[in-house]
Amino acid sequence: MSKQYFGTDGIRGRVGQTPITPDFVMRLGYAAGRVLALNSHLSAGVRPTGLIGTEARATVLIGKDTRISGYMLEAALEAGLTAAGVDTLLTGPMPTPAVAYLTRALRAQAGIVITASHNPFEDNGIKFFSSAGLKLDDTIEHAIELELSQPMACMPSAKLGKARRIDDAPGRYVEFCKSTFPNHLDLRGLKIVLDCAHGATYHVAPPVFHELGAEVIAIGNKPNGLNINLDAGSTHPQALQVAVVEHKADLGIAFDGDGDRVMMVDGAGTLLDGDQLLYIIASGLHSKGELQGGVVGTLMTNLAMEHALASQKIPFVRAKVGDRYVLEQLNKTGWRLGGENSGHILTLDKTTSGDAIVAALQVLHALKLSGKTLSALGAELVLYPQVLINVVTNKKLDLNHAAIQAAVKMAESTLNGAGRVLLRASGTEPKIRVMVEGQDGKLVQKLAEEIVEVVKKVAE
Repeated sequence: MSKQYFGTDGIRGRVGQTPITPDFVMRLGYAAGRVLALNSHLSAGVRPTGLIGTEARATVLIGKDTRISGYMLEAALEAGLTAAGVDTLLTGPMPTPAVAYLTRALRAQAGIVITASHNPFEDNGIKFFSSAGLKLDDTIEHAIELELSQPMACMPSAKLGKARRIDDAPGRYVEFCKSTFPNHLDLRGLKIVLDCAHGATYHVAPPVFHELGAEVIAIGNKPNGLNINLDAGSTHPQALQVAVVEHKADLGIAFDGDGDRVMMVDGAGTLLDGDQLLYIIASGLHSKGELQGGVVGTLMTNLAMEHALASQKIPFVRAKVGDRYVLEQLNKTGWRLGGENSGHILTLDKTTSGDAIVAALQVLHALKLSGKTLSALGAELVLYPQVLINVVTNKKLDLNHAAIQAAVKMAESTLNGAGRVLLRASGTEPKIRVMVEGQDGKLVQKLAEEIVEVVKKVAE
């Protein structure tokens, strides 16, 4: 059954436009409160009919990134949840993975984070976590949407929820992140530039790396509600590349606005993407016999990584694009490590969701054990040229359209098995993503542009 509001990563959109409006988000809070306050025995297609009971009032934790609209949406969510008889814990600005961790640590029934991740400040969204710190499964999302179709009510005054702020949330999360780095190692001797994207990591990432012994230079750490991801962070790493060279740092780390994506820069200013970082972690664990199976990538994972892992006899499988699908595949295989080239990296032996700070610490763990520089470790995986072009479209396109498929088959025939072509619709934006990769960079660029022209004509 299709969902009306939930996409691949929660609910997201432009602030002020449905569904990211105060009235809808209040109703969403009420609907989520009705559903998440139940005993966790939901069946698909069965409408929830009652709350968990007065003896065990449900609690939901709410965090947010640094967008100015977060204040408005936080208040709306709190009102809806309170009306449903659910208590709320408010953390203020915190990374998405911090909300997942704190939901578990504080034994809340669910966690909610208000964020649009790497999108500009004009967008916002709502992500949900279960009590286990995992993204909600489809059954619960369907149940929430079903509850949204019902009139909003309000519990009697004596049964309304209460709200309180968790003032020590940043300190709790800092200590958790540090705990994922081995006690017998430290980061002394490393000068690290951190780009916090003026987002949710601005007040937690610098203490983590500083307290582990690194000399830390922070940029992108002055959020004003309007500058999140603006020419900063993992989606705009140029400022970090310049800063690393200017400060003669050993390396740089870039986070996105909500702290679940990471990119890194070596001492020469060279960017390492999620595939390269994932490979460094995997290779380091494999060398110690601690990999626990193989690695899960996505349809966008560079073919060079697949080949490099195969050379070490490390199993590799691809999931659909999206960290929830990587997680599904990890659970299916029983493996612990996976990720995307966008910088979502899951280390399930450390935490339950993609966590940029934790992933960066695992890369630094591999660096410390190897005795090599980040530049040397990055050079162990030379990526094939990969061209990704986004085609903005205002209507839903059929990617099986005859003209589009003909262009794809022509490109695949030209590559002759030495590359890949992938077309997919974005799960969060009105875009068609056209990707072509292979060993000949000029050919890859030419083929990608030819497919894009066909997609644009079909979209007219």
